[in-house]
Amino acid sequence: MRTSCALAIIALLLVAPASQAASGAIRLDLDASHADDNLFHGTLEVPVTPGPLTLVYPRWIPGEHGPTGPITDFVGLKFTAAGATVAWSRDPEDMYAFHVDVPRGASTLEVAFDFLGATSAEGFTSAASATPSLAVIAWNQFLLYPQGARSDDVTFVASLTMPADWTCATSLDVASRSGDRVEFKPVSLTMLVDSPAQIGRYTRVVPLDTGPRPIELDIAADSPTDLDISPETVDKMKALVREADALFGARHFDHYHFLLTLSDHVAHFGLEHHQSNDTRLAERTLLDDKLGQWGLWVLSHEFVHSWNAKYRRPAGLATPNYQEPMQGNMLWVYEGLTEYLGCMLAARSGLWSPEYYRERLAEVAAYYDHVGGRAWRPLEDTCVAAQLLYPAPHAWAMTRRGTDFYDEGWLLWLDVDTQIREITKGKRSLDDFCRLFHGGESGPPKVVPYTFDDVVDGLNSVAANDWRAFLTDRVDKVTAHPPMGGIEHGGWHLVYNNEKSIYLDALKKQKKVIEAAYSIGLRVHEDGSIEDIAPDSPASRSDIGPGMSVVAVNGRKFSPDVLHDALKASAGTKQPLDLLIENHAFFTEHPLDYHDGLRIPHLERDGKTPDVLDQIIAPKAKTTGKGK
Repeated sequence: MRTSCALAIIALLLVAPASQAASGAIRLDLDASHADDNLFHGTLEVPVTPGPLTLVYPRWIPGEHGPTGPITDFVGLKFTAAGATVAWSRDPEDMYAFHVDVPRGASTLEVAFDFLGATSAEGFTSAASATPSLAVIAWNQFLLYPQGARSDDVTFVASLTMPADWTCATSLDVASRSGDRVEFKPVSLTMLVDSPAQIGRYTRVVPLDTGPRPIELDIAADSPTDLDISPETVDKMKALVREADALFGARHFDHYHFLLTLSDHVAHFGLEHHQSNDTRLAERTLLDDKLGQWGLWVLSHEFVHSWNAKYRRPAGLATPNYQEPMQGNMLWVYEGLTEYLGCMLAARSGLWSPEYYRERLAEVAAYYDHVGGRAWRPLEDTCVAAQLLYPAPHAWAMTRRGTDFYDEGWLLWLDVDTQIREITKGKRSLDDFCRLFHGGESGPPKVVPYTFDDVVDGLNSVAANDWRAFLTDRVDKVTAHPPMGGIEHGGWHLVYNNEKSIYLDALKKQKKVIEAAYSIGLRVHEDGSIEDIAPDSPASRSDIGPGMSVVAVNGRKFSPDVLHDALKASAGTKQPLDLLIENHAFFTEHPLDYHDGLRIPHLERDGKTPDVLDQIIAPKAKTTGKGK
């Protein structure tokens, strides 16, 4: 059921190390009554026994796949016991660990702390998360816990004090409420960190399924106007729930909350949790159809994660606490399969039109076919090195490779799906694998880890094949091209022409990026600054690179339209396309040997092959949900 509360932001939890912690729950209180100043204050009462104690701040954050805990923003620490101040010291090697010596006679360690809210929009939960009208609480930012303790074994009783007239949506259950203070029922550290809270002055609750395992959409926005969700969008979200039921056949949660935060002043991303998700999009997403089609599919991706990531999780990511390093080698399943299924459900539910799905898929295929970094780096290494690649700059991404396991994972699992359909002559599909691997009985949250062998065995139980070799060839080996088999077996092939792409038009509007990587090799911003360059392209061969700016095209001052028109006019010409480039206050001319027009990627039907792609994205659910 929904937890409603007046605003607040997180509460810190602190715990004594397993060897010195006394039995009983840790109590924590967070004062978020002035959340609009982006500074939060908290206190903790930790049952302890006398002696040395080490407390740690969460370092490896689930879903962020890296040591992203914002330790530098956790400040103002003061420890007291039996009415006296207790000295503390930071570990000189593990900067996330704090040592104290609990004095004799003390049974409770009290901790006071402040947390500095971020202002940068770059990053996951450690980025900007609050405005004067709303805030998102990521509990891991506000807690310490005993070194070496399993997060499942530590219990917390959390409360928060909130600004008047704000409300809160979270999957945590409320124990009591008094004025602006809300106390939650006791939960494990695992479930506390896994249950973010969304709080705000302007909020709206949209029930999506009122069955025995209810699902709702909780919206917080910077203005009441932004809450105006259309009946059509509500119907698509209800269809998303039905399509997920049809795909997986079970719900591994007691209730689920789509936490949708709409603001232009917080970081934009999605983060998965067992019984909710933390999705942050542009302020007018519900008011602008193009913004909605661009962003709302993230809700689909994060919803899939409740099954693929939270319930079924790679063994290397199923760590016992937040200090143990995570192993990301199977993120091509964790994120890649989720990307495939999330996009598929976006199309099946109507959040995406079939045309938009195909145009987005075409751009993904084109991009990874131009990534020069695949000449040295296999897909799996982008998974293993995810913690390094998430914060890497956009510059040189096509040479370095980035977190490619998302979108290339889409191509990979489309390849798997069409292979299953071909092997079984259409009798089975990846849907059958999902029901087998992620389904089972409905119930409360739990984690069932898996290995590469489990994935292979699951696929073989659906369609006998040498899946080990199939996956190894596409994941572990360096390949010149991305897996295009899914598109081709799906009845389509990738082409380039001068026709508009609704996806690239959206990219230009949302990200202010002009995609010319498939023609002259440039990904350039609307102000002319070059974000990235395709290796072995006309631009790279002319010594142009990221960090430079396009000043003029064919003698005319740069603008997106000027570049577009010059590229279009280049088709069939013999004259070079001239770029004037600024590089650190130096200007140079670069004639490009390019004569092939715009080269915009699209999918084109292959009339010799059935349209399997259309079959994959066609709705599968009945018109009413089962509320599993």
